[in-house]
Amino acid sequence: MRYLFLAYGDERRWNALPADERTALESACQAHDDVLRQKGHLIAVEAFQSSATSTVVRVQDGQLCLSDGPWAAASTPLIAFYLISARDLNEAIRVASTMPQAHNGPIEVWPLTT
Repeated sequence: MRYLFLAYGDERRWNALPADERTALESACQAHDDVLRQKGHLIAVEAFQSSATSTVVRVQDGQLCLSDGPWAAASTPLIAFYLISARDLNEAIRVASTMPQAHNGPIEVWPLTT
């Protein structure tokens, strides 16, 4: 079964980290991604640019309406997504709990329909 993981993180905290700590965390995340790929769990992963770069698209009364994002105001913005393969929800939760990102913000685990 496939799951979408939505990882959230505090951008201000991230930007305030000393460069060596940021590099160490990036390396830990990359190493963990490699382990998940080797185990057959990780299908795809992408990190987002700053939430300030997002755009919200709506069509209202037939008119295109654009606004600066993100749509949901959150103190901890969405920073990355992962497409994961797992036997069941319990295994998906276990995989999410091993991720370095889970120590810096929540990870939502969404079962996919197909």
